[in-house]
Amino acid sequence: MSAVSYKTQISSASVQCHALDLSTFSSLCQADQILWIKESELNDVLSTLKLCAVGHVQELLLELQHQGFSDKARQLSSLLGVSFDLSKQSDYFELSTFTHVKQRAPWIVLLALFGIVSGLIIASYEDTLSQLLLLAVYMPVIAAAGGNTGTQAATLITRGLALGNISPKQWFRVLRKESRIAVWIAVIVSAVMVGRIIFVGDSNSTGGFDIELIAIAIAIALSVQIMLSTLLGGIMPLIAHKMKMDPAVMVSPILASLVDISGVWIYFTTVNWYLGLS
Repeated sequence: MSAVSYKTQISSASVQCHALDLSTFSSLCQADQILWIKESELNDVLSTLKLCAVGHVQELLLELQHQGFSDKARQLSSLLGVSFDLSKQSDYFELSTFTHVKQRAPWIVLLALFGIVSGLIIASYEDTLSQLLLLAVYMPVIAAAGGNTGTQAATLITRGLALGNISPKQWFRVLRKESRIAVWIAVIVSAVMVGRIIFVGDSNSTGGFDIELIAIAIAIALSVQIMLSTLLGGIMPLIAHKMKMDPAVMVSPILASLVDISGVWIYFTTVNWYLGLS
């Protein structure tokens, strides 16, 4: 069937729709493609749209929504695994300053109060710090490494969601891939830090412990923190998206607070365990 004859048939009330090959579907204008999607059987639509580029499918689904077929657009989005925002989002510059503040401030205030937990954890390990002053030097390293790796993962997954390359249904694949990435990053960063501590560290602030043992203890804590932060950064945007929340607004502050608190706890717990401190 030629594209011209199909265009004629698709506009008629007696059209008999069926799955189209990519060439025939692409030859139709967007209006005819939308009309065909609305009038065709679900299985035929799925078979055809699976052949199309993700970006084009997203445009068609958004147009369906704008024409009042939100339910069908949601159904196709779910079955195709193509993620797109069905709610009408305002442009960044269209929102007032107060609206931006209203969206962001509650998270920041809540998590700032939640951050007190980190201070309480540090206070509870005051004896450990007094025995090993060297630990205080590398506390920022744990926080920075965890925050950076978690933010990297979160940014990549959020971008994937926005482009439609990743859907919440693929959470296990995301975790599996991020876990492999996390292991490699943890090994590389930990190796660098072990060398830094052993060859450049201050041997006068080791509290009588071998600096090699301290280096290994810090490396273990660093590895655990990097792996945990990377996994959190990979899964949190998917959770936010599933809950119909904006990952760009929610994920970064929550991730930062979780990484900060978990990092302090992992750091002191690991060092105490490895060095046999009380």
